[in-house]
Amino acid sequence: MMAFCMIKSLCMALLILSIWTSYASASRELGEMSVLERHEKWMAQYGRAYKDAAEKRQRFEIFKSNFELIQTFNAETHKFKLGLNQFADLTNDEFKAMYHGFKRKSGAAMSTTKRFKYENVTAVQPVSMDWRTKGAVTPVKDQGQCGCCWAFSAVAATEGITKLSTGKLISLSEQELVDCDVNGEDQGCDGGLMDSAFDFIVKNRGLTTEANYPYKGADGACNTGKAGSAAASISGYEDVPANDEAALLKAVANQPVSVAIDAGGNAFQLYKEGVFTGYCGTDLDHGVTAVGYGVASDGTKYWLIKNSWGSSWGESGYIRMERDVNSEEGLCGIAMQASYPTA
Repeated sequence: MMAFCMIKSLCMALLILSIWTSYASASRELGEMSVLERHEKWMAQYGRAYKDAAEKRQRFEIFKSNFELIQTFNAETHKFKLGLNQFADLTNDEFKAMYHGFKRKSGAAMSTTKRFKYENVTAVQPVSMDWRTKGAVTPVKDQGQCGCCWAFSAVAATEGITKLSTGKLISLSEQELVDCDVNGEDQGCDGGLMDSAFDFIVKNRGLTTEANYPYKGADGACNTGKAGSAAASISGYEDVPANDEAALLKAVANQPVSVAIDAGGNAFQLYKEGVFTGYCGTDLDHGVTAVGYGVASDGTKYWLIKNSWGSSWGESGYIRMERDVNSEEGLCGIAMQASYPTA
């Protein structure tokens, strides 16, 4: 009788184990299906298509890995959130290779001018600044898979100073820089420098409009006819003193400023909203434009940054990055190589 009871108990335990295993397996399958469904919806949202089933499976695995990273990160306590944006099926290495393009200045390329016209500004700067509300910022643009962030940064800063000096907000041509500014540091989709772009704009006596010389997202031959029809010009440019966020604040309080940052991390790739606090280093690889600054509701100071990855990335194409950090270079090196055009 006792042996029978033991056998009965063992059978019951095996049955429970079998049921639990089946439930766990079903739960995993359900979770897997949920991610599969998310991937399908994401593909439809961003118009993504793959050449065959093998590539689709490969991209799904990367998507799944990024999705799990996002879920884990967002479950923790941070000042910002991650999300499934247009880069969700790319590895971080692929992302960096496709969407960056800033060439860090070599010793030979460093500016020889020491002038900083805002150096002696003593007036108290506004607590916040948003050049969008002043009509000095054009809509967010999208560089696509061309490493010409440098051109978008320089153009945005030039559009800003043009508005401030003439009262006209004109969308200017990045493609002109990509195609025509190729005889020095700048090399189109293979990268460049904002300062070199400013030099080109000065020597070319301005830039034409976006409408006249539209963006193609690829290198092309310079259309000298279109490039000769300037719609806006600058007299020169100045560098903000390096590793000095206070000096950068003075500049941004007076005009949009080109800045270089280290935007190579997973968190930057998948940024969705909030005040970005890292993680990043100072390996400058991306050119963007500081178009303001402010203080978040929790008291965190931030820079308002216009990116060139389209309006579906981040906060409608923008990112707020923590300001006044305990590093002279600023978060992600934002204070290392900032510059602005002069009217």
